[in-house]
Amino acid sequence: MKKYIKLLRDIPDFPKPGILFKDITPVIGDFEAFQELVEDFYLEYKDKKIDYVVGLESRGFIIGAALSMRLGVGFVPIRKQKKLPGNTYRYEFDLEYGSDVFEIHTDAIKENSDVLVIDDLLATGGSLIAAKSLLSHFNANIIAMAVFIELDFLKGREKLGDTPLFSLYHC
Repeated sequence: MKKYIKLLRDIPDFPKPGILFKDITPVIGDFEAFQELVEDFYLEYKDKKIDYVVGLESRGFIIGAALSMRLGVGFVPIRKQKKLPGNTYRYEFDLEYGSDVFEIHTDAIKENSDVLVIDDLLATGGSLIAAKSLLSHFNANIIAMAVFIELDFLKGREKLGDTPLFSLYHC
């Protein structure tokens, strides 16, 4: 079993009662485990044409920025509302435990670029659907969406349509 899987930690009732939170902080705090995690994503995408890695706030930033460095491409953040200065596109969406708003700078990506979207976890699919919508403003070609953890029982994958999705760990 991969070291990064062994280091995952479950936190019950966070951020609210009934949610079993998948905590990746032990993984990113361990150099070897984090390196192994990034390398597994790199091996999946090293031969694909990618102009940008797009990371979703907040843990998608950590994995995405490291992966963009490994791939030698730019990194673009999609952030929660009112965190980006300047002009942004905005998208409101539902989460497993509430709702949120994501934004991206209006000049973040060159038109028709090839992008890889990355996040730490796929639950209901709301965050990735929001990313798809925001990237449509740029006519971006989403090469794939990738997540560290996929919560299969919530069926978020089904909501992504024909967008390719890669998950390292299913539970």
